[in-house]
Amino acid sequence: MSNVNWDDYKRNIVDKLVETLVRNENRYQDELLRLFTAVSVIDDFSHLEHLDGGKEKAARAHKAIQALKKYTPGYQVLWEEKQQTEERRSTYAAELEKKSLFCSKLDELKKEYSQLVVSNKPQERGYRLELLLSQLFDLFDLDPKASFKIEGEQIDGAFTFEGIDFLFEAKWQNELTRANALDVLASKVQRKLDNTLGLFLSINGFSPDGINAHSSGRRLIILMDGSDIMAVLEGRIDLQELMRRKKRHAAQTGSILFRYQDMRG
Repeated sequence: MSNVNWDDYKRNIVDKLVETLVRNENRYQDELLRLFTAVSVIDDFSHLEHLDGGKEKAARAHKAIQALKKYTPGYQVLWEEKQQTEERRSTYAAELEKKSLFCSKLDELKKEYSQLVVSNKPQERGYRLELLLSQLFDLFDLDPKASFKIEGEQIDGAFTFEGIDFLFEAKWQNELTRANALDVLASKVQRKLDNTLGLFLSINGFSPDGINAHSSGRRLIILMDGSDIMAVLEGRIDLQELMRRKKRHAAQTGSILFRYQDMRG
């Protein structure tokens, strides 16, 4: 504050400082509220008692603080309300930023996937899909426990969802994925602990024999195809919600394939 002479006596500095704050209350309201709150809680005046006339000075200071306390509660409530408003504003701003970053990353992955769809280089497409899926699962907090690895046309990985460990496999081939490929994943799941399931992603879908074979008995795997992935990338459904509905549908009906497009019917 340029109108305060900081080389003046302390009493004069404080008088001028408070006078300036009060005169410009709209501008310095936060500072005033902090000052009232901080001063009103002072209850130790022993530092004044060693001065000349210390007991009298301490008594006057105590009396002044007590007088201030009569007005402080209202200001204290106002200060707390301002603090809560600021916290809500900060939280909302942080959520907006997080959502913006999330949407930006999801859009980036959607563009990458769209490029893969028209790609005519299967091997390169496989490696790029591996990276895309790893980033997608990480974006939706599915806690990938192992790097997605590509071997031939197949991608292997693992993640955790709602306390259940999932083994993950993905294929991108021209033909439908048949029962023998699902058998391999199901056998891997069987060798794990009971709290383990499998998720098989086949971009171009599954043959009826595979779906039927694994929709009876204990359901060890659930299925996902390219249309599901596109629905997630386009923001039509959250990946975790998609997983949740697929898992619930398999438990209730026995069917291990429940595509997003069927969920809307």
